[in-house]
Amino acid sequence: MSVLSLTGVSRWYGTVVAVNDVTFEVGPGITGLLGPNGAGKTTLLHMMAGFLAPSAGEVRLDATPTWRHPEIYRQIGFVPEREAVYTFLTAHQFVLASARLSGVPEPEAAADRAIDMVELRDAANRPIGGYSKGMRQRAKVAAALVHDPPTLILDEPFNGMDPRQRLSMMDLLRAMAADGRTILFSSHILEEVERLSDRVLVVVAGRLAASGDFRRIRRLMTDRPHSFTLRSSDDRRLARELLAAPEVESVELRDGVLTLRTGDYGALTRAVAPAAQRAGVSLFELRPADESLESVFSYLVRR
Repeated sequence: MSVLSLTGVSRWYGTVVAVNDVTFEVGPGITGLLGPNGAGKTTLLHMMAGFLAPSAGEVRLDATPTWRHPEIYRQIGFVPEREAVYTFLTAHQFVLASARLSGVPEPEAAADRAIDMVELRDAANRPIGGYSKGMRQRAKVAAALVHDPPTLILDEPFNGMDPRQRLSMMDLLRAMAADGRTILFSSHILEEVERLSDRVLVVVAGRLAASGDFRRIRRLMTDRPHSFTLRSSDDRRLARELLAAPEVESVELRDGVLTLRTGDYGALTRAVAPAAQRAGVSLFELRPADESLESVFSYLVRR
């Protein structure tokens, strides 16, 4: 069982701070690293995989610093977000090369096993250049698994995969976590992290904004001020009815747009339809006005 730990880690490029004083620990099971694009997730993962030096602080795999200790590469399987494949190679050749570079005793057998694990057997002898993005992702995962590492670090691993491929990959990662592996994957998609992770780390603007069980993170994200826009057959009548609802903090009708504010997301969504029925109006649309990941994460940082 492996443990990845970061202590006071920062990384800057000139005057740009990509990661700012981050401390956390990742152990066996599946941990999701969640954050908007540009939050610093990739920089964190590269430091954890030993491919990038921290400007300050320490990154360790168990007791060993990840930077300038190449022996840890045998313990880590890394899937980068960028297209790190040679398009002229077949998937079998690509995974076999990874097996040989890792010093696997029976590289051919190991390559076959890894390709079967990601369900690429039928396309294993085709050049990767002709693959879809989802297939290339699976080839990268096979190369990361070929030496059977106890730790997996995956940067946006589900990019380009269709729904069936995503479900299959999630099942594979769950099975590997059940065997005691330490798995960390990054995503900017809340639902991916919710479905797969035992624990969540939320990163915003290079800082660790929240961490813990996903249910706790979900509560932090939902138990906050929310804005909704509504459209109905009579917005004024609906606005008068909603003003009396305890879930509604404020109502504004401006330029033909009805906007509500509430501190209780779930209660508000349950209250709108009955209010419309009491007012005798038809409800056409109820839409969150502030539900981008950036707005959610910005709220977490301000807390």
